[in-house]
Amino acid sequence: MTEEINALERNQTWIVQDLPPSKKPIGCKWVYHVKYNYDGSIQRYKVRLVIRGDHQVEGFDYNETFAPVAKMTTVRCFLAVAVAKGWTLHQMDVNNAFLHGDLEEEVVMKMPPGFSSSDPHKMFRLRKSLYGLRQAPRQWFAKLSTKLWFYSFLCRLLLICLSQE
Repeated sequence: MTEEINALERNQTWIVQDLPPSKKPIGCKWVYHVKYNYDGSIQRYKVRLVIRGDHQVEGFDYNETFAPVAKMTTVRCFLAVAVAKGWTLHQMDVNNAFLHGDLEEEVVMKMPPGFSSSDPHKMFRLRKSLYGLRQAPRQWFAKLSTKLWFYSFLCRLLLICLSQE
């Protein structure tokens, strides 16, 4: 749990501050998982801090939650076209994807179980998404699409510059 807290702090997920008078803090919990190898032996123990998004109030803690999701039939169709055309495909996985989304709303979270401050009025004001937030998928998609657009723009600019040489 200490490693998870340290990783979240390195990612600048929150700011420790006093509870704003107009805000009600949202609780959080630890979720534990045992990851197994293919032979059934234990690979490692995982822990994740999850905010209680089921306690969020629409219009107060978040505004929109929509994030596009690809249907499996669309993915299969895309793969079939890629195979037929002989395209090269690459796959990527983003570790802790939801933790990269920047929050637009002010969300205040209670201190995690097992961690406390000397001041009981201190809370975490979230700067980035945590698993369990209602708006986490939307914020992750916004971050991803912005980065993809930026890199696509840079690639096009590089190709234009190279073609002019």
